[in-house]
Amino acid sequence: MHSAPPIQLAYRPSTLDARRRLYEDALAIIGREYPADLRLDVVAARIFTSRRSLQRAFRDAGRSFRTEHLRARLHAAAHLMRIEPPRTVTSVSHAVGYSQPAQFAKAFRREFGVSPAEYRRGAARAMARRPPTAAS
Repeated sequence: MHSAPPIQLAYRPSTLDARRRLYEDALAIIGREYPADLRLDVVAARIFTSRRSLQRAFRDAGRSFRTEHLRARLHAAAHLMRIEPPRTVTSVSHAVGYSQPAQFAKAFRREFGVSPAEYRRGAARAMARRPPTAAS
């Protein structure tokens, strides 16, 4: 007995283009408003599509809305910890939308492989090793 080959879904190019635009529009909102408690259905309404269509757009991109929102928050936090003057981990966690610094620290470690405090110390060492600029 032979098993049937896996079903390959084929989409029209216009469908793929529309989903790519939805994905990019949603990413733009996430990028601007990452500290907010964004929800997929609210973002979908803002870009004039259904929740399900936006889910499909994220699926086609191999991502999830939640993961992209989380990554935007964490990468913004990493940026905040690299700038001078350095901010406390708690203030950074609140600035990117976390109400619980412990949840922030756990998510940060999962994304970057080090705790926020370790990351901040490493960023501070890197800044100290930078050669002075011509303006200095």
